[in-house]
Amino acid sequence: MRVEIWSDIACPWCYVGKARFEKALRDFPHRDEVEVVHRSFELDPGRAKDDIQPVITMLTRKYGMSAAQAEAGEDNLGAQAAAEGLDYRTRGRDHGSTFDMHRLLHLAKEHGRQERLLDALYRANFAEERSVFGADERLVELAVAAGLDADAVRAVLADPEAYAAEVRADEREAAQLGANGVPFFVLDRKYGVSGAQPAEVFTQALTQAFGEPAPLKIVDGGDGRDGGDGGDTDGADACGPDGCAVPQH
Repeated sequence: MRVEIWSDIACPWCYVGKARFEKALRDFPHRDEVEVVHRSFELDPGRAKDDIQPVITMLTRKYGMSAAQAEAGEDNLGAQAAAEGLDYRTRGRDHGSTFDMHRLLHLAKEHGRQERLLDALYRANFAEERSVFGADERLVELAVAAGLDADAVRAVLADPEAYAAEVRADEREAAQLGANGVPFFVLDRKYGVSGAQPAEVFTQALTQAFGEPAPLKIVDGGDGRDGGDGGDTDGADACGPDGCAVPQH
């Protein structure tokens, strides 16, 4: 069975949702028969590479909330990440374009290093002090640590067309499948799971999708919560073109 995961490195719910999915996968009896493929989804595809701003500033401008409200939302996200065993810096992070990161993830996929690079990018963005935005050498450092060749990485970063078509193809396919927000999980093209669902929802979807021929169905957890992203992600917190759901309590 193949599981495809559309996500963005700038999306905190993708970071948390990946951990929840992996928890379900670890306990899945057929886990050795599951192939996981990560797909590109930029939350802000038109953002310039040098357009970088603090996360708190971005949240106040996008949602019209106060700095105190934005900080409270980050604190809540930090608590939810911690519950999954993830480090999360609630202050001092910044936000920018993830296009180059997605291009490098396609390079990494060709060399069997995609998962390692994605984890490194998530960790660097959400848990480490140094920014992942703006400086190419920061991405080179992370990619090399994930097992990629430094010269190959620099060549991709120097050529804005390298793997650009692959990124755009992933994003078009997400739209065709009805994914308006991320994370979005597609199990064998039978079930679509939208948002950072609890591990139990992923367990149910894995069990139902395994060996069951069926058209794509969307699994949203059935709790009716508003993902707050402007897209069809009501079942769990997610990020979409209008931003990420910001927990308020």
